[in-house]
Amino acid sequence: MTVKEEVGRGESLPILIFDDFTGAQFDIDVRGTSDDVRQRYAPAAEPPRGPGRPKLGVVPREVTLLQSHWDWLNAQSGGASVALRKLVHDAMRSSVDKDRARQAIEATYRFLSSMAGNLPNFEEASRALFAEDQVRFGELTAAWPADIREHANKLLTSR
Repeated sequence: MTVKEEVGRGESLPILIFDDFTGAQFDIDVRGTSDDVRQRYAPAAEPPRGPGRPKLGVVPREVTLLQSHWDWLNAQSGGASVALRKLVHDAMRSSVDKDRARQAIEATYRFLSSMAGNLPNFEEASRALFAEDQVRFGELTAAWPADIREHANKLLTSR
């Protein structure tokens, strides 16, 4: 409720809110009482599950593949669905660290685009960020406000 309290003080400074997982900026509606705001942003109830295998969390979707891919999948033990789940599971397991690093870099970039886009060396710092050159990134951002630097580093290392 800190945002609600700050807005209630009548300050005219903008308040920006970011999702630390994605780095995306989002707006909240602080109209009404604190209870109104809490209720507005309370987690939604889980919708009832439809047909399928709800206990497993299986979700049906359409996948477009070449005929040779379907032939291979259908020839696998358990059929196409089992083979696809195994392939996806193996790919997820083998790329966990790489995926986390990419997500951290993208979240950091989104945050910095909003907060540091007009600061000196932003473009060069962005290049260093995507090149995973932490030393260069640190050098280029050294003159930036401490809170922006610290939060960017938190986003980069929190996964």
